[in-house]
Amino acid sequence: MAEFQAPLRDMRFVLNEVFNVSELWASMPRLAETVDAETADAILEEAGKIASASLAPLNREADEQGCEWVDGQVTTPHGFKEMYQLLSDGGWFGLGGNPEFGGMGMPKMLVAQFEEMIQGACMSFGLSPMLNAGACVSIDYHASQALKEKYLPNMYAGTWAGAMDLTEPHAGTDLGIIRTKAEPNDDGSYNVTGTKIFITWGEHDMAENIIHLVLAKLPDAPAGPKGISLFLVPKILVNDDGSLAEANHVSCGSIEKKMGIKASATCVMNFDGAKGWLVGELNQGLACMFTMMNYERVGVGIQGLGASEASYQNAVAYAKDRLQSRSPSGAQQPEKAADPIIVHPDVRRMLMIQRALNEAGRAFSTYAAMWLDISKYSDDEAQKTKAGNMVALLTPVVKAFITDKSLESAIHGQQVFGGHGFIREWGQEQLVRDIRITQIYEGTNGIQAMDLMGRKTVMNGGEFVREYIAEIEAFIVQHKDGAVGEFAMALSDQVANLQQVTDAVIARAKGGDKVAVGAAAVDYLHLFGFVSYAYMWARMVAVAGAKTSGADADFYSAKITTARFFFQRLLPQTRALTEQVLAGGDSMMALKADQF
Repeated sequence: MAEFQAPLRDMRFVLNEVFNVSELWASMPRLAETVDAETADAILEEAGKIASASLAPLNREADEQGCEWVDGQVTTPHGFKEMYQLLSDGGWFGLGGNPEFGGMGMPKMLVAQFEEMIQGACMSFGLSPMLNAGACVSIDYHASQALKEKYLPNMYAGTWAGAMDLTEPHAGTDLGIIRTKAEPNDDGSYNVTGTKIFITWGEHDMAENIIHLVLAKLPDAPAGPKGISLFLVPKILVNDDGSLAEANHVSCGSIEKKMGIKASATCVMNFDGAKGWLVGELNQGLACMFTMMNYERVGVGIQGLGASEASYQNAVAYAKDRLQSRSPSGAQQPEKAADPIIVHPDVRRMLMIQRALNEAGRAFSTYAAMWLDISKYSDDEAQKTKAGNMVALLTPVVKAFITDKSLESAIHGQQVFGGHGFIREWGQEQLVRDIRITQIYEGTNGIQAMDLMGRKTVMNGGEFVREYIAEIEAFIVQHKDGAVGEFAMALSDQVANLQQVTDAVIARAKGGDKVAVGAAAVDYLHLFGFVSYAYMWARMVAVAGAKTSGADADFYSAKITTARFFFQRLLPQTRALTEQVLAGGDSMMALKADQF
């Protein structure tokens, strides 16, 4: 299999040329003091080395070995402890963390590139820094100053790891029915009792301590989601001076046997009167958790993208090497028994689909990260308000559309290999298995679609969608001529259609159609995703069109060619999606349950 190489050239293109981060960061004083183009480039370069040279070589064997659970203790695959320590020593766990508590304070736009590299190198391992970062976000935004000072420095250092404990055996999406209880103690702490399942890296041997953020309810809490609170529950209790004390009443009951991400521990966690501390306000646990969710769901989209990039790299290397038949236009390498399969149109089709989806996904996840940064760092209140709206609107699309398309892309990469794609040694089957989970956790993609269609669109009368479309339309007006012209015209038609479809579903829902939102949701999210990818491609062409001569001409001309492929061969799927949305839900709801 090909050696994974961090796609640094394309990352620099997206950051520096498409989104002009130097100017963006300079416009926000808190970021201007922290990061500049030179710092960002040095971080990208070093992260690329770590991902390619140190982490990627662990991926396949770690998948084979998996984690081992014995008497409540989890042992990680060979090399994971050393890799964890390497990231810890380099300060990578605190890359986006609050500098007040030892973090580096880097913007999400830059952190997103680091995350993609790590996930592309080894998704199972990459879940650890990802979950730690998510836990740190919740603590930093909502915990008391005392809890921040006590826990964040060691979490940013990687000395302690973070875990998120939400799901219970009977409660997944519907967290309002959780049974985990928290009883108050006289010293301000709580005794937390209950069982959580599907807890990624809930137990392991890579860090000195594991800090669990646990959703639970007080005995007298209101029913449903309004009664949920969030608690910080360490695996090992921490003394006032920061040293470790005795073990808390936290244990790992087992780990799951899974389809993919086999090198990560997915744990059943038992809390038996474990001592914990409230994060945020009582009965506001979901609000505290959803602060983290915007970052985590963008992170899951990036996970899928990273693994899809690895599949593409493997497929390209194999297609250039594997000899099979002759090109339909005549022998390309007559000195050999056959031509490499990259000459064949169907192989090109699969590789181009991968390339077009991956590069658009990289731009789109970075675009969403931009709005996260603006919402966090901007001093302009109007800009912050718009950023908050865009984060709310785009987060479910980044999570669901990128992961749906990443699985599709990885399957194409596997198909390029033919029978060899089904065999362990080439690595393609693992990537397909690994990516599959990204469509399920952190809220299934169907739930993301319901969130987009229901809360983010119908409930506000399409306000966020109109705001997004207005931005795209302004771009079209500015770039209707020149290299972007052909793409701008097609994009204009697409956004007009998206607005019409949005209005149609809102009208049905407001008119009393109880299933309008659920029936339209997934197809609408895919329609929205394709239009967003088209917008990203148009923005990339706006840069590349002026640079098709010179030393890097091949890079920019390839951008324009790939954009044209996307518009001609992938974007037309919006026609079918439009018809599917407008068809409504009558036929899908018509059968009685006992007819299935």
